[in-house]
Amino acid sequence: MSQDKKTTRKILITSALPYANGPIHLGHLVEYIQTDIWARFQRLSGNECHFVCADDAHGTPIMLRAEAEGIKPEELIARVSKEHQADFTGFKIHFDHYHSTHSDENKELSAYIYNQLKKNGHISRKIISQFYDTEKEMFLSDRFIKGTCPKCKADGQYGDNCESCGATYSPTELINPKSAVSGTTPVEKDSEHLFFELNNFAEMLKKWTTDGHLQSQVSNKLQEWFETGLRGWDISREAPYFGFEIPDETNKFFYVWLDAPVGYMASFKAYCKKTNLDFDEFWSKGSKTELYHFIGKDIIYFHSLFWPAMLDGAGFRKPDAIFAHGFLTVDGQKMSKSRGTFIMAKSYLEHLNPEYLRYYFAAKLNSKIDDLDLNLEDFVQRVNSDLVGKVVNIASRCAGFVNKKFDGKLVDEWSTKATQLYQSILAETDNIAELYEKREFAHAMREIMTLADIANEYIDETAPWVLAKEEGKEKELHESVSLGINLFRVLISLLSPVIPVTAEKARYFLQLEAYKWNDIQSPLMGHQITKFKPLMTRVEMVAVKKMVKASKADAKSAMPVQKTDNKILLEPIADEISFEDFTKVDFRIAKIINAEHIPKANKLLKLTLDIGVVEKQVFAGIKSAYKPEDLIGKLTVMVANLKPRKMSFGMSEGMVLAAGSGGEDLFLLNPDEGAIEGMRVK
Repeated sequence: MSQDKKTTRKILITSALPYANGPIHLGHLVEYIQTDIWARFQRLSGNECHFVCADDAHGTPIMLRAEAEGIKPEELIARVSKEHQADFTGFKIHFDHYHSTHSDENKELSAYIYNQLKKNGHISRKIISQFYDTEKEMFLSDRFIKGTCPKCKADGQYGDNCESCGATYSPTELINPKSAVSGTTPVEKDSEHLFFELNNFAEMLKKWTTDGHLQSQVSNKLQEWFETGLRGWDISREAPYFGFEIPDETNKFFYVWLDAPVGYMASFKAYCKKTNLDFDEFWSKGSKTELYHFIGKDIIYFHSLFWPAMLDGAGFRKPDAIFAHGFLTVDGQKMSKSRGTFIMAKSYLEHLNPEYLRYYFAAKLNSKIDDLDLNLEDFVQRVNSDLVGKVVNIASRCAGFVNKKFDGKLVDEWSTKATQLYQSILAETDNIAELYEKREFAHAMREIMTLADIANEYIDETAPWVLAKEEGKEKELHESVSLGINLFRVLISLLSPVIPVTAEKARYFLQLEAYKWNDIQSPLMGHQITKFKPLMTRVEMVAVKKMVKASKADAKSAMPVQKTDNKILLEPIADEISFEDFTKVDFRIAKIINAEHIPKANKLLKLTLDIGVVEKQVFAGIKSAYKPEDLIGKLTVMVANLKPRKMSFGMSEGMVLAAGSGGEDLFLLNPDEGAIEGMRVK
């Protein structure tokens, strides 16, 4: 193949750093599997490819979660790092080095980059008005303020951007802001912050973002930022904050998004110390090596504007390209805890072969940033049809004849027809290599399965099971099954970046030293194979259903969390109460006899509840999930003896119970319709 004619490339690739505040789920794995497949392909092609990653270990969420668990942040990130690496290992994602942003290397590099930016006039100071939580005695980062979007009026939006309309704004522009930490209304307070003047790099970024370093969809979107003008980026946070203190400052810390991308460099630097690689060869300006970042589309802004500007301003090279991908949906919908489709990596591994998912993702991934859907029925059908039915089946159909009839030895000479078929298969592999290179994995999988169809057609036509019964057909039989084994070897070699464990089992069966892309140019002639053992079993829908059911159970038993930029934040747990305190809570089954909208209220509905002996008025934050007219006549569970609370809309005389992750995933705890109104819940 043409791969031999290419000069060996030196490549460094990274995946976005998973946040050290929660487990890995299938949505995360889209990226890590995509990156791992590309890295394995590069190595298979003979290139020098290094794949590094790290846990993103700083920020307020880490600090608050550790506080909630009663441990130090360092203990939390050490535990989560082990969990993350176990999940990655389970899915056969091979990092050359896995590190943490809370490391000496990252502290040193972050300080160096900051000092270089400061020295070169790219850091400024500004007094800003920022929200402050008087109860927690801390300034609130943007993601810890929630309220109503000032542009589209969508409720429940974070303090930096609206997930509904995409608008960006200052947290102080939010309508009815609330602290996501304590739930109280924050106050504005002045403080001095440090800013990275991004506009200093506007001309460089205009050129870099349109020079082929980004996907066209991303490049086009970024032009909107240049039209409105690039603004200074706040890179400092006030104490208390878990992160690195800024050099020559007091009680000021680097914002997590400054030191997080530097974690790519830090992880590689730690790797260089172990392997004697030259760090500067890969990161200095003018480097002849290649650098690629694989990321999700939600963090494009940081990676395609701030990061290259930081690198340029500090005297380092910029990435050759940034590859963004879309989000994962399951059965056409957002992952949902209530539906059991918010599936953790660990839960999947307890029920299914990880290579099923690796292949399915590969069969869906392309070079664009479109979302990827995991359709569970299609998942079962495609894995069984392609991997088991088409590829593995070839080896199982031919191996028995080779071992029984020919002592495990392949034929040492082919007919012209067999040679032509083999060469026609090889003629397609350069195209497949190009598809891998361009990250068009779905197209590559289709091409490989087309070759598998051709191989199976050949076996059907030559019918070795018939030849084995006929006198004087040993030569034809030997060629048929030997070519079949060689075609299997080509297919499994092409698939080895996607299903490495199955490929390794096949390597032992084929008695190969290793997989190299060009090795298939030379067929196995007169070659000895060993006894065939099943390489992969069919995926059963029953196992998929068990995984979904287990994921529902996991969601019910999980500690309360909220989602932040694809990161999981544990909310602080309230003080423990005694059993005696709990028995004071009077739960009542209540009938909703009226429900109505409240003018100017974004979350609340006004409910009138009949608990048998009296009617109660309750304001419930369920507007995002229910229409008032749909609630009338239904039963629910309420806390009947909650002390009445005066609100701007009136007096709320209790609380209804609901569950879910928020938004449309919010469900009233509705008892059996036959329940007796007014009875006390035991």
